[in-house]
Amino acid sequence: QVQLVESGGGLVQPGGSLRLSCAASGSIFSINVMGWYRQAPGKQRELVAAITSGGSTNYADSVKGRFTISRDNAKNTVYLQMNSLKPEDTAVYYCNADKVRATRWGNYYDYWGPGTQVTVSS
Repeated sequence: QVQLVESGGGLVQPGGSLRLSCAASGSIFSINVMGWYRQAPGKQRELVAAITSGGSTNYADSVKGRFTISRDNAKNTVYLQMNSLKPEDTAVYYCNADKVRATRWGNYYDYWGPGTQVTVSS
């Protein structure tokens, strides 16, 4: 079993910055992709950014140039640096670990964190 623990959410003014962290713990041999999703009230959950174990990244168009995702494979931790925040970035942000294996030849599993609230408001 794998647990994801997010931190770093909170209230920030428009134009401000926040850094989210997500640490995965438990029986982990490898994690293929780690990412951040968000869900605003009344909207579907959407991908914000993702990063592979090799460092390839993917961003939603709405955050390109403002958000940066990074990863520490040794610590099974993913980060999301969010700059120039806008009110429309307000949402619950969820960490995702995709294709996680507990052993080299084990099955793949997908895990989610409980979410952390990000509110951008003056």
